[in-house]
Parts: sequence; structure tokens; C-alpha cells
Amino acid sequence: MKTLTLGNYYGKKKQELIFDSMVLSEYDYLISRTDWHYHENPYFMYLLEGDLYDVNKKGKTICPSGSFLLHNWQEEHYNAKESLNARGFHIEFKRVWFDRNKLDVNLWEGSQLIENPQLHHLLAKLYFEFKCQDEFSKTTIELLLYELCEKLDNKNKAMFASEPSWIAPLKELLHDGTMPLSLDFLSKELKVHPVYLSRSIPKYLGTTLGDYMRQQKIKKALNYMLNPKLSLTEITYACGFSDQSHFTKTFKLYFNKTPKGYRKEILGG
Repeated sequence: MKTLTLGNYYGKKKQELIFDSMVLSEYDYLISRTDWHYHENPYFMYLLEGDLYDVNKKGKTICPSGSFLLHNWQEEHYNAKESLNARGFHIEFKRVWFDRNKLDVNLWEGSQLIENPQLHHLLAKLYFEFKCQDEFSKTTIELLLYELCEKLDNKNKAMFASEPSWIAPLKELLHDGTMPLSLDFLSKELKVHPVYLSRSIPKYLGTTLGDYMRQQKIKKALNYMLNPKLSLTEITYACGFSDQSHFTKTFKLYFNKTPKGYRKEILGG
């Protein structure tokens, strides 16, 4: 079984930033399917472009563009590319970093898809600093990473009951976003009683069904807004909003600012 060492991934390295206990990197993913492998250290992956499946012994996770995934080093897995082009941003930690910052690395076992748009917001700031790399970037990156990991650490302490088998297919349906969804449709598709489904969705998704679906659109928008070549109108329709007014209203619910104001903050004007 191949073990990938610090800062190494399948694909072509585009850019790298090295600290004493972590490596940030951006890669183009070139092959349609990797080998089964481990990583030497825990790491974050932010999918900047394309569509992937992340597959481990427990199952398959769909990762559309904008997905934010955490991997621990014990997880044997492979990735399958579902689009012609794919590109990812990685933040990999030596385990000593967790000890130094008093974070419990044991809470980070396995893989998890990080859903909260507020954490995606921190990731977008980190990616900007990674691309900027001026005299302020290293300190800013360390502060942002500590904030991100502390929030995730606290979240992990409150969760990790095993999910029922229908949660992964449910998320795949919600990420697809190409069909109108109803409780009756989901119940028939997942073969789960509608009463149990309605009670369980908030527990396992961490929010309501509607809020979860809005989060998927907003997370996709955060990713697109890192690309200055895309207009806000293009982003509006690419994320499935009916018009820019609806996009702006939904965005402000999560970040208390307009998409234009957010983009100015992230891209530095």
C-alpha cells in the first residue's frame, strides 16, 4: 500500500508554501483514478475545480467543485475523477502541530465532508493568502488555520454517532440539484418512511433540508467567487439561483454582507 509523504499528492503540483510543520499546495489532478493509498499526515482538501469521488472502505463520497474534505492519516482511500479537469488546494499538517495547538487529533479519525459555509469562508481566506504570499501571509495563514481547526475540533466533540446507510444517497441527491425534491419523492427514492425521514434529516444533516440545500449553493458560490474572471451574474446562474436578487438575499443570510462586498474583502478589492 502506497503512503504519500508530506506535501505529495497524485497529480501535477502548481504551487506550494512550506512551513515548519505544514505544507499548503495546489495540484492539477490528471489521472481518472488513483491507486488505493494512505497519507502520512491529516490534511484538508478543497476542490477548486471539477468533480471527484472519494472512496474508502466505508463508502463513496461525492465531491463536486467547492467541496471541502478532511482526511486523517489512517484512512485508506482512492479518488476517481468524474470531469475532464480537476484541481485542488491542500493543507497538510504534521501531527506535532495538533499537540502544539492543544487540539485532539484523535477526533479527526476517518474522512468527513465539511458542510458549514462559515468554515468554507475561512478556507476561501486561506486560499487567498496562499496565492498572495506576501510578508503578512504566513502569520495570517497560521491564525486562520487555528481558528478553522478549533471550530472543527469543537464540532467533532459533539458528533460522530454512526449515520444510517441512506444519508450518503440523500446527500448525493441533494448535491445533484437537478430535480424538484419532495418528502414523498425522497421517501420512495431512499426507501425510508417519510415520518422517520422528516425527524432524522435535521439530526444527521445538522440543519433543515432547505437550509442544507441553500448551503450547497452558497458553498459553490464561494468557490466561484475566487475566480475574478466570473461575473456575479454568471455565478448566480451557475449556482442554481433564479436571479441575482435571490442570490444576494440568500448570501446575506449566511455572511451578513452582499456577494459584491464579500468578493472585495476576499480578493483585496
